[in-house]
Amino acid sequence: MTLAPEPRPPLPPFTLETAALKARAAEDAWNSGDPTLVALAYTPDSRWRNRTEFLQGREAIQAFLTRKWARELDYRLIKEVWGFRDNRMAVRFAYEFHDAAGQWFRAYGTELWEFDADGRMSRRIASINDAPIAPADRLFHWDRSGPRPAGHPGLSDLGL
Repeated sequence: MTLAPEPRPPLPPFTLETAALKARAAEDAWNSGDPTLVALAYTPDSRWRNRTEFLQGREAIQAFLTRKWARELDYRLIKEVWGFRDNRMAVRFAYEFHDAAGQWFRAYGTELWEFDADGRMSRRIASINDAPIAPADRLFHWDRSGPRPAGHPGLSDLGL
Protein backbone atom coordinates (compact mmCIF):
# COMPACT_ATOMS: atom_id res chain seq x y z
CA MET A 1 0.00 0.00 0.00
CA THR A 2 1.39 3.41 -1.01
CA LEU A 3 0.81 6.25 1.38
CA ALA A 4 -0.35 9.59 0.03
CA PRO A 5 2.36 12.25 0.21
CA GLU A 6 2.14 14.81 2.97
CA PRO A 7 0.64 18.11 1.78
CA ARG A 8 3.01 21.07 1.32
CA PRO A 9 1.13 24.07 2.66
CA PRO A 10 0.07 26.65 1.91
CA LEU A 11 -2.40 24.90 -0.37
CA PRO A 12 -4.41 26.31 -3.25
CA PRO A 13 -6.58 28.21 -3.77
CA PHE A 14 -4.20 31.02 -2.79
CA THR A 15 -4.85 34.32 -1.09
CA LEU A 16 -2.42 37.24 -1.16
CA GLU A 17 -1.02 36.09 2.18
CA THR A 18 -0.67 32.40 1.26
CA ALA A 19 0.76 33.20 -2.18
CA ALA A 20 3.47 35.31 -0.51
CA LEU A 21 4.21 32.49 1.95
CA LYS A 22 4.47 29.96 -0.90
CA ALA A 23 6.84 32.21 -2.88
CA ARG A 24 9.02 32.80 0.19
CA ALA A 25 9.16 29.06 0.92
CA ALA A 26 10.31 28.47 -2.67
CA GLU A 27 12.90 31.26 -2.36
CA ASP A 28 14.24 29.80 0.89
CA ALA A 29 14.48 26.31 -0.59
CA TRP A 30 16.32 27.52 -3.70
CA ASN A 31 18.68 29.59 -1.55
CA SER A 32 19.60 26.41 0.33
CA GLY A 33 21.43 25.23 -2.80
CA ASP A 34 20.17 21.69 -2.08
CA PRO A 35 18.78 20.12 -5.31
CA THR A 36 17.20 17.21 -3.40
CA LEU A 37 15.33 19.53 -1.02
CA VAL A 38 14.14 21.76 -3.85
CA ALA A 39 12.97 18.82 -6.00
CA LEU A 40 10.64 17.61 -3.22
CA ALA A 41 8.46 20.70 -3.72
CA TYR A 42 7.50 19.43 -7.19
CA THR A 43 5.19 16.62 -8.24
CA PRO A 44 6.96 13.41 -9.35
CA ASP A 45 5.97 14.19 -12.97
CA SER A 46 6.36 17.99 -12.79
CA ARG A 47 6.97 19.68 -16.15
CA TRP A 48 9.41 22.57 -16.52
CA ARG A 49 10.59 24.98 -19.12
CA ASN A 50 13.67 26.81 -17.88
CA ARG A 51 15.13 29.13 -20.52
CA THR A 52 15.60 26.68 -23.42
CA GLU A 53 15.53 23.46 -21.38
CA PHE A 54 12.45 21.29 -21.09
CA LEU A 55 12.38 18.91 -18.11
CA GLN A 56 9.96 16.41 -16.66
CA GLY A 57 10.12 14.72 -13.28
CA ARG A 58 11.94 15.18 -10.00
CA GLU A 59 15.07 13.31 -11.11
CA ALA A 60 15.47 15.64 -14.10
CA ILE A 61 14.84 18.67 -11.87
CA GLN A 62 17.42 17.51 -9.36
CA ALA A 63 20.02 16.88 -12.09
CA PHE A 64 19.30 20.29 -13.63
CA LEU A 65 19.73 22.09 -10.31
CA THR A 66 22.95 20.19 -9.58
CA ARG A 67 24.38 21.40 -12.94
CA LYS A 68 23.03 24.92 -12.42
CA TRP A 69 24.58 25.43 -9.00
CA ALA A 70 27.90 23.98 -10.12
CA ARG A 71 28.08 26.87 -12.66
CA GLU A 72 26.27 29.63 -10.77
CA LEU A 73 28.44 30.15 -7.70
CA ASP A 74 27.43 32.05 -4.53
CA TYR A 75 23.83 32.03 -5.78
CA ARG A 76 21.38 34.32 -3.93
CA LEU A 77 17.74 34.66 -5.01
CA ILE A 78 14.78 36.92 -4.21
CA LYS A 79 11.24 36.11 -5.40
CA GLU A 80 8.12 38.30 -5.34
CA VAL A 81 4.52 37.40 -6.17
CA TRP A 82 3.29 39.19 -9.27
CA GLY A 83 -0.19 37.66 -9.37
CA PHE A 84 -2.21 34.59 -8.42
CA ARG A 85 -5.50 32.84 -9.09
CA ASP A 86 -6.82 29.56 -7.72
CA ASN A 87 -3.89 27.10 -8.05
CA ARG A 88 -1.65 29.30 -10.22
CA MET A 89 0.87 32.01 -9.47
CA ALA A 90 3.09 34.40 -11.39
CA VAL A 91 6.35 35.28 -9.65
CA ARG A 92 9.09 37.66 -10.65
CA PHE A 93 12.59 37.11 -9.37
CA ALA A 94 16.18 38.19 -9.52
CA TYR A 95 19.27 36.34 -8.44
CA GLU A 96 22.96 37.07 -8.28
CA PHE A 97 25.84 34.67 -8.86
CA HIS A 98 29.35 34.58 -10.25
CA ASP A 99 30.96 32.18 -12.67
CA ALA A 100 34.22 30.26 -12.20
CA ALA A 101 36.16 33.22 -13.65
CA GLY A 102 34.74 35.54 -10.97
CA GLN A 103 32.35 37.53 -13.21
CA TRP A 104 29.20 38.50 -11.32
CA PHE A 105 25.75 38.42 -12.93
CA ARG A 106 22.24 39.39 -11.99
CA ALA A 107 19.56 37.26 -13.58
CA TYR A 108 16.05 38.67 -13.97
CA GLY A 109 12.99 36.62 -14.75
CA THR A 110 9.42 35.53 -14.35
CA GLU A 111 7.97 32.17 -13.47
CA LEU A 112 4.50 30.80 -13.99
CA TRP A 113 3.58 28.14 -11.44
CA GLU A 114 0.75 25.60 -11.30
CA PHE A 115 0.12 23.53 -8.16
CA ASP A 116 -1.68 20.29 -7.41
CA ALA A 117 -4.17 20.03 -4.54
CA ASP A 118 -1.39 18.92 -2.14
CA GLY A 119 0.58 22.12 -2.75
CA ARG A 120 3.30 20.64 -4.97
CA MET A 121 4.23 22.41 -8.17
CA SER A 122 3.14 20.46 -11.23
CA ARG A 123 4.30 22.98 -13.82
CA ARG A 124 6.97 25.70 -13.88
CA ILE A 125 7.62 27.96 -16.86
CA ALA A 126 10.60 30.28 -16.44
CA SER A 127 11.90 33.08 -18.64
CA ILE A 128 15.28 34.43 -17.54
CA ASN A 129 17.85 36.99 -18.73
CA ASP A 130 21.36 37.46 -17.32
CA ALA A 131 23.20 40.77 -17.08
CA PRO A 132 26.86 41.06 -16.07
CA ILE A 133 27.40 43.32 -13.06
CA ALA A 134 30.44 44.67 -11.25
CA PRO A 135 31.03 43.30 -7.74
CA ALA A 136 30.30 46.81 -6.38
CA ASP A 137 26.83 46.67 -8.00
CA ARG A 138 25.72 43.57 -6.10
CA LEU A 139 22.57 44.08 -4.04
CA PHE A 140 22.01 40.68 -2.42
CA HIS A 141 24.17 40.52 0.69
CA TRP A 142 23.59 37.72 3.18
CA ASP A 143 25.36 34.60 4.36
CA ARG A 144 25.18 32.07 1.52
CA SER A 145 24.54 29.22 3.94
CA GLY A 146 20.96 30.25 4.64
CA PRO A 147 17.80 32.01 3.52
CA ARG A 148 17.49 35.74 2.93
CA PRO A 149 17.23 37.40 6.35
CA ALA A 150 13.84 38.86 7.27
CA GLY A 151 15.28 42.39 7.29
CA HIS A 152 16.96 42.18 3.87
CA PRO A 153 15.12 44.26 1.24
CA GLY A 154 12.97 42.53 -1.36
CA LEU A 155 12.84 43.23 -5.10
CA SER A 156 10.48 46.20 -4.91
CA ASP A 157 12.47 47.72 -2.03
CA LEU A 158 15.65 47.42 -4.13
CA GLY A 159 14.02 49.06 -7.16
CA LEU A 160 14.19 45.87 -9.18
